[in-house]
Amino acid sequence: MKKILILALGMFSLGMDTYIVAGLIPEMSRSLNQSSTAIGQGVTIFTLVFAISAPLFSIFLAKINVKQTLIFALIIFIFANIMTSLAVNLPIYLLARAIAGLGAGIFSPMAVSTGSQLVENKNRGKALATVVGGMSIGTVIGVPLGIQISNLSSWRVTLLFIVLISTLTCVLIAIHFRAIFAPTPPSIKERFKLFIHPHIIRIMTVTVCAAIASLGLYTYLSKIVEHYQSIYSLTTYLMLWGIGGLIGSFSIGFIIDMFKFTNLIVLSIMILLLFSFILLPISIHTPIASCLPFLLWGAMGWATQAPQQHILIKNYKSYGETAVALNSSVNYLGSSIGSALCGSLLFITHNINMLVYLSIFICGIGLLVQLTNILIDKKQSF
Repeated sequence: MKKILILALGMFSLGMDTYIVAGLIPEMSRSLNQSSTAIGQGVTIFTLVFAISAPLFSIFLAKINVKQTLIFALIIFIFANIMTSLAVNLPIYLLARAIAGLGAGIFSPMAVSTGSQLVENKNRGKALATVVGGMSIGTVIGVPLGIQISNLSSWRVTLLFIVLISTLTCVLIAIHFRAIFAPTPPSIKERFKLFIHPHIIRIMTVTVCAAIASLGLYTYLSKIVEHYQSIYSLTTYLMLWGIGGLIGSFSIGFIIDMFKFTNLIVLSIMILLLFSFILLPISIHTPIASCLPFLLWGAMGWATQAPQQHILIKNYKSYGETAVALNSSVNYLGSSIGSALCGSLLFITHNINMLVYLSIFICGIGLLVQLTNILIDKKQSF
């Protein structure tokens, strides 16, 4: 269990790094003398490189033992965050975020895969939940903590705090892990063959719509809170979003086990996610009620992955791991597209309301695609 917790610590630093920029955008904009839109593109680049590097490097690094790969990934990640903390202009900042995305993209799937290998089959679910939960906790605790560190000192110190956690993880892996090898991943040809399957395209479309709507809007959460002159602070809303995410990511497994029709679970998630976006501008000035959309948004946003992966594994057992990896990459690709779209829309219109409307529209498309999935599956079952 010690090794599982070490991997979870690494995922904590990844989770914090992935979502912290949304809370640091105002200060980073002032420090680097750039617009919020420009700083937000750091999230776009980070998640885009993450999405590409995760499946690509799993093939190229397959013959290297897992311990060396994890350390290699963390060294890249540490270097990138030091570089980010020292950035004096936009090009250096964006380059640093791209390198951080590379390190995170290599570490994350390898950590999840390694976590499942370190325990017996009966404890595999618990191990995976612990490793992935590290990223959730990085969002719930790490992001608000990082903002407080930034308020007391500087956003640069917050990045160095992430460096400290990552360095500790790297040292612990070097001390406690032995040389083990991951199973040989499918080739690029096999991945592409799976990716063009019509049913999988529909599933991935729902995933990417949820990511564009949820994570794209999250990138500019600080601007939303500022625009609507909300009752509570940005830190409060970030924490609520993270708590919702923690509840969603840990409870969805039990819900999947309880109910037979996973497609209906995904449909329900998309409906509630859409509802949270609609509630956002309506309830933002109401005490207590303004907390609900952020909790719901976080919970539904984080709950989308598990049922989608369950559907893929159930329908494509021989391609299970490949399908899940592709779905994960598509999720981060959606995040990258979402932050880019929101940034572009904000730059063109200078209207925060348009970002909320965009999320409602994209989420609505995902909901309709999921409804189509259910109708097609029902028709084919007869």
